[in-house]
Amino acid sequence: MSEKHRNPALTVDGVLIEDGKVLLIRRGREPFRGKWAFPGGFVEYGEKVEDAVIREFREETGIDAEIIDLLGVYSDANRDPRGYTVSIVYLLKKKGGEIRGGDDASEARFFPIDELPEMAFDHGKIVRDAIRTISNIV
Repeated sequence: MSEKHRNPALTVDGVLIEDGKVLLIRRGREPFRGKWAFPGGFVEYGEKVEDAVIREFREETGIDAEIIDLLGVYSDANRDPRGYTVSIVYLLKKKGGEIRGGDDASEARFFPIDELPEMAFDHGKIVRDAIRTISNIV
C-alpha cells in the first residue's frame, strides 16, 4: 500500500528596511486578520520565486522593488495555521511607487524597527533575522 505524497505550500515574503523603518502590511484576511506581516503570498504554478516576491510586494504595497539578497527559508511546520507552508524570504530595495494597501492587505506602512507591532505567522523571528543581517552588512 502506498502513502499519498504530500507537498508543502510555497510562499514568498519581502522585507524592505529603509531609514531604520520596516514596511509592513495589515492583513485583511484570515488567518491573522488585522495583524501586521511582511508583504508576500503564494507562488503561482510555474512562477519563479523571485518574480513572485516582486509581484506580491507590488500588489500588497504599491511599491516596485528589486531583490537585494535572500534572507532565508522558513519552514517550521506550524508557522501557518492553514497548513504546512514554506516561505522564501528576500531582502528588497525600493525602486518606485507610492505606498498603499492592496490585494489582501488593508493597509501598508513603515514602522521603526524598535517599535514594531504584534506580527502574524513567524514574522517576528523573520524581522529579527533581517535586522541582524542588515546590521552585519552596514
